[in-house]
Amino acid sequence: MSISAGMVKELREKTGAGMMDCKKALQDANGDMERAAEILREKGIAKAAKKSDRIAAEGLAAVEVNGNYAVAVEINCETDFVAKNEGFQELTKEMAEHLVATRPADVDAALAAPFEGAPSLNEYLNEKISKIGERISLRRFAILEKPATGVFGSYVHMGGKIGVVAVLDGTTDESIAKDVAMHIAAANPRYVSRDQVSQEEVEKEREILKAQALNEGKPANIVEKMVEGRISKYFEEICVNDQAFIKDPDKKVGKLLSEKGASIVSFVRFEVGEGLEKRQENFAEEVMAQTKK
Repeated sequence: MSISAGMVKELREKTGAGMMDCKKALQDANGDMERAAEILREKGIAKAAKKSDRIAAEGLAAVEVNGNYAVAVEINCETDFVAKNEGFQELTKEMAEHLVATRPADVDAALAAPFEGAPSLNEYLNEKISKIGERISLRRFAILEKPATGVFGSYVHMGGKIGVVAVLDGTTDESIAKDVAMHIAAANPRYVSRDQVSQEEVEKEREILKAQALNEGKPANIVEKMVEGRISKYFEEICVNDQAFIKDPDKKVGKLLSEKGASIVSFVRFEVGEGLEKRQENFAEEVMAQTKK
């Protein structure tokens, strides 16, 4: 029987399971919607899907290097308790190793690919969700490649709360590369250099700084000079090359590297849960809520 996109959509809305899981269940059920839903429940996928609307803003950031490639990845769960579990830590490492070895195009491709004997990483995670009782998700990952004359700098902070990979060129000194990665973890830059910042962003910041200066009552004839000075400070906040190096604040990171004939090609910094809504419940409240059900 032909399985239409509409049938997949209907089953997905009914169970909350993933599109590929719904399609396969419908195929196995010969298009019978109720049987397909039962198949998903039997596999634990529907049960996992019920947790898909729960907030998963805890977890781990991990880094793995494999030859000329490195990966930074963030795996989320719902509670810090699970994030500290040895099983979850092993799962995170396995996924990081898998991603850097297979280098999928994006999260969707990664979830659809086979993993650890399961038909897909998505199904493997659903099995874990059913056992652990919490939502687990592959939130994001980035694959980086180093040049022939370069080196990776990697650093994981606070037991996996921040993960950084920096790509340097012009040096094979792993020590300075790690120092740069540590700096990025601490200083949280957004760009390597000023030329990566869009003109639109610069102009928007300039307008904000101009309004601030005028609101401070500064004379119009000195506002422009003040704005340019503050723009320079803005670049120091967001561009790693313009930042004072954490181990030698008298030198900018870019200057320090140039003296060694090196430069930063790119970097990735993942901080667990950044940009996500955090759970507000505490453990006692959660227990109380369960007893009232």
